[in-house]
Amino acid sequence: MSQAVNALEIHHLTKGYSGFSLEDVSLTLPKGCIMGLIGENGAGKTTTIKAALGLIAKDSGDVSILGMEMPANEQAAKAQIGVVLDDGHFHENLTPKEIGKILKTIYPTWDDSLYQQYLKRFSLPFDQRSGSFSKGMGRKLAIAAALAHRPKLLIMDEATSGLDPVVREEILDILLEFIEDEEHAVLLSSHITSDLDKIADYITFLHEGKVVLSREKDDLLSSMGILKCSEKELKKLPAGFALRLRQSQFGCEVLVQNRRALSFSHPGLTIDPATLEDMMLFYIRGKQVSPEKQL
Repeated sequence: MSQAVNALEIHHLTKGYSGFSLEDVSLTLPKGCIMGLIGENGAGKTTTIKAALGLIAKDSGDVSILGMEMPANEQAAKAQIGVVLDDGHFHENLTPKEIGKILKTIYPTWDDSLYQQYLKRFSLPFDQRSGSFSKGMGRKLAIAAALAHRPKLLIMDEATSGLDPVVREEILDILLEFIEDEEHAVLLSSHITSDLDKIADYITFLHEGKVVLSREKDDLLSSMGILKCSEKELKKLPAGFALRLRQSQFGCEVLVQNRRALSFSHPGLTIDPATLEDMMLFYIRGKQVSPEKQL
């Protein structure tokens, strides 16, 4: 039996800038799945995406898209990718109709009928200049264009940021439809964790240029918890459970893993489930639990 080909594999990706470096980033996105790429502004999400796509030169690391090694197979791989970047937009003087004509010459698999279906679904005027579009309309135009050549992998960088909840919900529905046949996949960079709670299968969390975690979302949410305790109780915790700490005059809040096992062994502790947003806040605003805090 042949091994299944993943939609995207990134191994040990590094990219250095003055004052920031992307360090040893690895992730695997299977077909039929949506991966949420989360992290604070400046964590390295956009750098990871642009380096994987070859839009900026990486220092080291390997990238494979739909089983094709990059950059050796860049042209063939990019023909099967739809991309929506936060800083990407069409020239403001172009209409959706003109954009379709241009993209038809670029993508051999361009489906003009599908493009028009998306324009109608998004209520986008066919002959109006895109410069007059609202942010939400512009984002929907970019998504329609990205999907109209029938890509197998869709990569979106902050594609739902700044949009109202109704438009965001509409876009999330499109993404779920896109992966239904289990041959397509989506990498969605976003700081709106509530969107990823609804649709993501996997989560990769970047913090200060490094991967904090990359796991199935359901496994992650079932494992992580927030322990509320005193410093005395914190010091008595078994090693390996506590990850990050936030302290106040009222005591400690601790991000823990394997919360069910910890609750079973210490039934007197109060441990609440942790959301994706909780995890981000603990890593961004909390501090690492030092070994001396535990026995």
